[in-house]
Amino acid sequence: MGLTLRQIEVIRAVMIAGTIAGAARLMNVAQPGVSRTMKHIESALGIKLFVRKAGRYVPTAEARNVFAQLQEVHRKVDDLQFSIGQLERGRGVELALGSVPSIANAMVPQAIATLMRRHPDIRINFDILRIEEAIDYLLLGKGELVAMSYHLSHPSITFEPLSRGHLVCIAAREHPIAERTSISAREIAGHPLIGLDPRDPYGAIIAGIFESEGLEYHTPIRARFGTTVCALVRRNLGIAVVDAFTVGDMTDQGLAVIPIDEETGFQTYVAYRADAVLSSYAERFVKTLRRVMNESVRRSTRLTEL
Repeated sequence: MGLTLRQIEVIRAVMIAGTIAGAARLMNVAQPGVSRTMKHIESALGIKLFVRKAGRYVPTAEARNVFAQLQEVHRKVDDLQFSIGQLERGRGVELALGSVPSIANAMVPQAIATLMRRHPDIRINFDILRIEEAIDYLLLGKGELVAMSYHLSHPSITFEPLSRGHLVCIAAREHPIAERTSISAREIAGHPLIGLDPRDPYGAIIAGIFESEGLEYHTPIRARFGTTVCALVRRNLGIAVVDAFTVGDMTDQGLAVIPIDEETGFQTYVAYRADAVLSSYAERFVKTLRRVMNESVRRSTRLTEL
């Protein structure tokens, strides 16, 4: 007969406590259950493991070697449980990940914070990457995954949908359009724009709308990263069109966030090597990031509907 871990635990508890009642207390179970388990074990083994002396259960001579082995098994189980606990905390684990700036600004830090609450000892290596850097980052093994603003075609990279977002218009609080509840592309084109680059995935969306409506626009200042664009807009140097994820946690930072009338939706992705399997920590991060981004979109949509 092979002993289960539960039966080993019962035998050890009786050995330590010296009584069935004491073993039940150690295991936080009912006394009859311990008694029945002991009878079943001894019946199946065909030997007595304990004899009663002065009201206590004492190991029999023939069972002492078994008990020594049981102690070693229990010690190894304790070591295993400790190692599992360390793994759950993230001890000795480093998760390397990258993100394009638009998602890195607000969404990734929120997801990292959630992940580290669950795994407080995990180490995070977080790189902010330009789109053209992402492929080398993955193929050279610098990180497990990259949060991307659009899909590339590459045979060695897998792209998995992350979250669907949209664009918004931002302006300084003192700007004339700051009190608007929504704004059209035609109205946006009538103001100096900051940071609009038609070659950028998000810039291409609004530039495409301008082109389809035959609108001319003026961009006196170009700045690639969303945080820089926001800083320039905050100083009332112009208005801008950015993705909603960039301003996802900006509640009162001197900016008015205005919904755009036209459809400006886009899909984001998480990219990783096609020949690799994501670690459980990376999978949990992706799931957390997707939830954070979806919640940000829902909040933005509710504000638009108010």
